[in-house]
Amino acid sequence: MYDQSWMGYGWLGGLQAGAIAALAGGVLLLLLRWRTRQSWSHGAQMAWAYMLAIVLAGGGDLGNLFYFNYARLQSLQLLRMKLAQVHDPDGLGTRVLCELVGAALGIGVAWAISERVGRRR
Repeated sequence: MYDQSWMGYGWLGGLQAGAIAALAGGVLLLLLRWRTRQSWSHGAQMAWAYMLAIVLAGGGDLGNLFYFNYARLQSLQLLRMKLAQVHDPDGLGTRVLCELVGAALGIGVAWAISERVGRRR
């Protein structure tokens, strides 16, 4: 998980997290297309790039969202301690949504660019 203290709150923080996920997804897709050009299909390259981008860019937020929804918090002090470790706990769901959508958009744009460049050759 990366330091999120510089990020905004609410939708602004979500859009920033989505932009990071989009960049990560695009770079990962281009890397996978370069390394697995002949052996993998486009779908496999896109799926692996998406999964890796979500784990790298949104893994911390996804883990926190899962933890706060399903973990049994035994005391109020434990809940306060866990919430203090999360940047903008109110915008956690928004950040996760933006990371999921951003990774997909970044991969789509990178795929379209790589296809256009590949057809020109």
